[in-house]
Amino acid sequence: MTTNVERYWNQYLISLPGGQEQPSRYVECFAFGFTPADALEIAQLVLNGTKTATGSVFWSYDADKKPLPIAGDLWIVIAGSDAPVCIIQTTEVRIIPFDEVTADYAWDGGEGDRCLASWREIYWEYIERECQRIGLEPTTKAPLMMERFRVVYAEPLRLWGDL
Repeated sequence: MTTNVERYWNQYLISLPGGQEQPSRYVECFAFGFTPADALEIAQLVLNGTKTATGSVFWSYDADKKPLPIAGDLWIVIAGSDAPVCIIQTTEVRIIPFDEVTADYAWDGGEGDRCLASWREIYWEYIERECQRIGLEPTTKAPLMMERFRVVYAEPLRLWGDL
């Protein structure tokens, strides 16, 4: 059975102009935030261009045996387990300790009031949760994989049959 995420990926591929090289894959689908409500709210920030940056705990990639993101990677943003919202492409990747992340990332992160203080509050909670999950002690020097991205596809999912 084809999932909505797979349908969405195929829908994106079909939308590409003829002659353009088609990407062979996307890295993964994921939801922003801690809860389904967060995922929906933050996906809207991505769609309207408010959120163009994000961060993740660098240590998680090793713990989860996942490759590090690189510029050019494609990701499907979901708002629910099988509810694709858009496809984003990583445009920049930097590793920055939590306490050295600058106000421009907080602004481009698009969440809350977009100031560095509220960004730090939101991300500290994330770091604590992630470190607990992977069995490490949270620290203000935790290296974050900071990514900038752009939306490359934002059409709604068409639910008529397989594409």
